[in-house]
Amino acid sequence: MTTNKPKRIGILTSGGDAPGMNAAIRAVVRAAIHQDVAVTGIRDGFNGIFAENFIALDARAVGNTLQYGGTFLGTGRSARFQEPDGPRDAAAILKKRGIDALVAIGGNGTYAGLAALHRDTGFRAVGIPGSIDNDVGGTDFSIGFDTAVNTALDAIDRIRDTAFSLARVFFVEVMGRACGQIAAAVGLAGGASAVVVPELPVDIAGIAADIERGLAVGKQAAIIVVAEGDITGGAADVAARVRAAVKHDLNERVMVLGYIQRGGKPTANDRILAAKLGVRAVQALRDGDDPCVVGVRCSTEAVTPLAEAAQASSAPVLGQEVQRLAAILSGIPESAAS
Repeated sequence: MTTNKPKRIGILTSGGDAPGMNAAIRAVVRAAIHQDVAVTGIRDGFNGIFAENFIALDARAVGNTLQYGGTFLGTGRSARFQEPDGPRDAAAILKKRGIDALVAIGGNGTYAGLAALHRDTGFRAVGIPGSIDNDVGGTDFSIGFDTAVNTALDAIDRIRDTAFSLARVFFVEVMGRACGQIAAAVGLAGGASAVVVPELPVDIAGIAADIERGLAVGKQAAIIVVAEGDITGGAADVAARVRAAVKHDLNERVMVLGYIQRGGKPTANDRILAAKLGVRAVQALRDGDDPCVVGVRCSTEAVTPLAEAAQASSAPVLGQEVQRLAAILSGIPESAAS
């Protein structure tokens, strides 16, 4: 064993919850125990440090947890940690409790908190990407994204039954804040006629023209997937603008999927990703690779410096290519009248 190995790791989950966080906690705890390193769980994110809301985590404490969504440690966003003395106060508390390294599972805000902790105090820190939005730096995929996509896809499959039974156009809003990863993945997998993402200008005229072309060739219904947020305007705004641009009666409906995308049992892919990254986080501390973020790049585990990952986002699998594929797969010839 190297001298870099910590004696006790603290672990917390921060920001929005994501399916697979429990599996990641379990992986960190059991990988640490395998290295003879103790683990302390911190409840309610960075807030739990200031409240000294700590619990000992052993192998049994994390048993029967990987199949559940959410996070049994709880999560949240900490205003105190963002104060000038917040990171220094947090480091002092952690050291007082014998914790000499921190693993945090979360998104960009979590990374920023870890980066501040290390920058201001030198405290050892490793981030694990956990976010359904998949907008996190240092990785191609974050824990929770695959589950959220499959949850949304299941809902869209059900909506499609009604759409085609009643010849309606459904505008379905999915989560993602300023990132269209969920919308792009769900739209492509769910056979959407169009996908609206914040990374591209909202093409109301183009969506209206696609619907008109579909009606011209006898298409009875359509699914339009819209990423939430101010940039796109959300599904209700897009639906209203498209309705005004289409000559026919759309018989449209708006469906906001909302927080159901955050919960539920993590998929096999998310559990496997959580297991790999949890073990890799402990290895990074053992090998002295910290401060860093552990992730996957091109299907290979990767370590990214924390400061770099905190300033980046995942490479988007969306944009014009998704729009192009949606148009090709809509079944409407380019020559169809608009």
